[in-house]
Amino acid sequence: MEKTPANLSGPGEIVSLTIATERGKRNRMRDTRRRLVFLAAAVLLSPLILAQSTPQVTSVEPSSGKVNDNVSVMGENLGKNAVSAVYLSDDKTDYKATVVEQSAEKIVVKVPQVKSGDYNISIQVGDKIFIKPLRFRVEE
Repeated sequence: MEKTPANLSGPGEIVSLTIATERGKRNRMRDTRRRLVFLAAAVLLSPLILAQSTPQVTSVEPSSGKVNDNVSVMGENLGKNAVSAVYLSDDKTDYKATVVEQSAEKIVVKVPQVKSGDYNISIQVGDKIFIKPLRFRVEE
């Protein structure tokens, strides 16, 4: 009669250990695939989610005015939680305009003390200033 020491497994235990190891590998691979699919979905869908709340400037009325005149900047998502400042920008400098009134669809600003000429409308979102392709002419 042959005795098996207590610390050694019998043949049945070796087979079940092999099956358990294979199941563990399959589960880890499945979890890895799920994580990759989730990550890919997050990366692909994030621009759509962020684009909905990105401030958009569509027009400026009037298109020209004098220093200290009120000007309306129209668009979407222009509220205080999104846009912190409005500027008139030339090729070298951004001139901060005083905000008179602000809502989600419109910001009314006072034209800052600048030289006469053409300026782009710029908005500050967070710590970045975005120069928009809208022009405003400051008259003398």
